[in-house]
Amino acid sequence: MKSPETTVLSPIDRREFIKTSSLAAGAVAFGVPAILRGQNLNSKLNIACVGIGGKGRSDTDACAGENIVALCDVDSGSEAYEAQTKKYPDAKYYKDFRQMLDQMGNQIDAVTVSTPDHMHAIVASAAMKRNKAVFCQKPLTQTVYEARYLRKLAHERKLVTQMGNQGSAADGLRRGVETIQDGLIGQVHQVHVWTNRPVWPQAMDRPPVEDPVPATLAWDVWIGPAPMRPYVGSHNPDDKDGIYHPFNWRGWQDFGCGALGDMACHTVNLPFRALDLDYPTEVEATPFGQMNKESYPVGSKIRFDFPKRKGHIPLEHPHLFHHYRKIEHDAVTLWWYDGGQPDPKARGGHDLSNKPPADMTADIVALRGDVPDSGCLLVGDAGMVFSPDDYGTSFFVKLKGEEKFVHYLKHPAMAQYPERIPRNPYGKKGGGSVSAHAQEWLVAIKENKPEMCYSRFDIAARLTEIMLLGCVSLRAGQKIEWDGPKMAAKNCPQAAQYIKRQDRSGWALS
Repeated sequence: MKSPETTVLSPIDRREFIKTSSLAAGAVAFGVPAILRGQNLNSKLNIACVGIGGKGRSDTDACAGENIVALCDVDSGSEAYEAQTKKYPDAKYYKDFRQMLDQMGNQIDAVTVSTPDHMHAIVASAAMKRNKAVFCQKPLTQTVYEARYLRKLAHERKLVTQMGNQGSAADGLRRGVETIQDGLIGQVHQVHVWTNRPVWPQAMDRPPVEDPVPATLAWDVWIGPAPMRPYVGSHNPDDKDGIYHPFNWRGWQDFGCGALGDMACHTVNLPFRALDLDYPTEVEATPFGQMNKESYPVGSKIRFDFPKRKGHIPLEHPHLFHHYRKIEHDAVTLWWYDGGQPDPKARGGHDLSNKPPADMTADIVALRGDVPDSGCLLVGDAGMVFSPDDYGTSFFVKLKGEEKFVHYLKHPAMAQYPERIPRNPYGKKGGGSVSAHAQEWLVAIKENKPEMCYSRFDIAARLTEIMLLGCVSLRAGQKIEWDGPKMAAKNCPQAAQYIKRQDRSGWALS
């Protein structure tokens, strides 16, 4: 923490100071005098972390090399509160991020946002309006409108931003993107993405009970922009999680985005980038089991149709007049599968049966003996790419005429495609760790280069918007014919309430 006598720099002054300090520190190898080096030792960023439990713990720890000056969480009675306040004893603690920004705004360079989905845009926009760099967990926002709002805000203010889909930092994902764009499997017309989520309760109605709010929990702040409802704790002695807080909020429509919100920004990341996906023309969701107005179903199959589109990819050897070349993509259909048929005794309340058709996964079964619980398959004219994990950090290739999938590091066809997307140098080689993803953001802040962040809001907001349209179709109960430029469902006016949420009084976007 800064002492009262310390001169506090304005956000812009601090940014320029840190950038200058970082450049000076980098000059050490070139013989900069010791006295100058000594003046620039304190080039660390001041980080405020909103949400310190669950994913927030690793997001905070990924920034531990900087100055963690503030911790903000609605629940001071959690194990995470005890652990993180001990780990960062110099950080000031808050339950309300608004109070934190009001009191410490001039001392903060950057903010991490690791709250439930419905609070992402509320917290992020408040920080961004104060010109803070922001690292926000996925999905970037809970609504399409919010995604566009944050994207525009980041662009207008030239802020350094990053969404927390850490697979973006992996060498494997970036290699997959560049080789698929360069024609590895030809034109892609089908994409299949599946996940084992939900692993939390869904397909339930609101419980008709109310419990006393724990003294340690700021329930009004936790509810935020959502309609107020009674607090309900755990009524299951074997389950320490409450009905909503701290983990089960994902299944509730007021707070989370279901399985799509949890995993799509990870698992769809590879095809989204490789195929330059933008506005879909149609989105049609089919729920499994019960679909009500309170929670998401235990499973869903969703079709996203994308039209022909153009992409711009960086040249391997850019020169004065030409930095990119254009590519053209055919129309493509992306299928999303989550959960399965209802099974009250199983984790998440489903049988995990919702996966691509057997004829699409036969080569995957031949490779590994089964279809993994999560995965991504791109089907092109010249072959297929299969990624067996949640993050796209590794993949297998099977070209036309070949008998089986081969890991990309061993497939001979890969040699003809140059590496042209910069790799993340900050983590273990090839990995897609939270730390590497965060370090990319932190370095970009110090150098004041938003473009260094591979999952900056300009990109992350587009991915988030696509996935959120699946939630819109589920909640509207019908196919969505999407007009991207107008941000409207042409055939479904009732979808407007899910595209832009009516925020509770006092909780609007900043």
